[in-house]
Amino acid sequence: MTPAPSPTSHYFTSQSLRLHYLDWGNPDAPVLILQHGGFDHARSMDWIARELAADWHVIAPDLRGHGDSDWSGDAAYNMAGFIFDFVNLIEEIGQDRVTICAHSLGAMITTRYAGLYPERVAKFVNIEGLSVPANADPLLAITPFAARLREWVAQHRAAPSRRPRSYISEAQARERMREKNGHLNEEQVHHLTHHALRTQDDGTYRWKFDPRLNIFPLVDFQQEEIESLWQAVTCPMLFIQGSESFMPNPAQNGQIGHFRDARLIEYDRASHWPHHDRFDAFMPDLRTFLQA
Repeated sequence: MTPAPSPTSHYFTSQSLRLHYLDWGNPDAPVLILQHGGFDHARSMDWIARELAADWHVIAPDLRGHGDSDWSGDAAYNMAGFIFDFVNLIEEIGQDRVTICAHSLGAMITTRYAGLYPERVAKFVNIEGLSVPANADPLLAITPFAARLREWVAQHRAAPSRRPRSYISEAQARERMREKNGHLNEEQVHHLTHHALRTQDDGTYRWKFDPRLNIFPLVDFQQEEIESLWQAVTCPMLFIQGSESFMPNPAQNGQIGHFRDARLIEYDRASHWPHHDRFDAFMPDLRTFLQA
């Protein structure tokens, strides 16, 4: 039996941050970027990477503030910064054109990249990663800008005094992982939790991601600006949706209509992580799309 491939760790610099990515080998094959979502890490893509590493040169980056990448000193976790990091990653690996499979926040970032540089993306699989419509939070529209700015300042001022959540054991952290997604099997729970934790000096564990990621940027792209980037995407798009997800279905709210060549697959019994929840159904669909 051929042993499962193992990735190697590499680093590059973007805006003075040391950012991490995994390289699954097979450098002569076409490049497939597997981009994780918010509060996650590159090792969450391991199951997909192992299935595809024989046919693709798989690269799985850790976003800034996530996994084994640096935290931003000033908590600069805005969309422009994330996109800039992705541009630098593509330059680092020396590729003119890539295929992307991305989840949640990672898909929001890389979909906008595909609109900025449409000639550099061959195909795109977007797993639950279109931005929420501007009218999804009615309070945002009626909250004065000054009030939102004051709240943002208050959150950042309070952040240094807040200790990240600690766990006395990996087992305790696994319970938290199960609470977040009841569809995960035990192998997934153990793997995702193990690679998500960092050991602290006192022997306890904390999540690797920067807790300041919970402070959402004060200003993002305007909805019409986001939609203009979607409309600029030229590659084929496959959208993946979980029937039990909190994210809106882009086929139902019309967002998918901004893309020139797009279709959607929705999996029942799947939450916001359909690529984990329905992996056995997801992988054949992914292969079919990538090989078409």
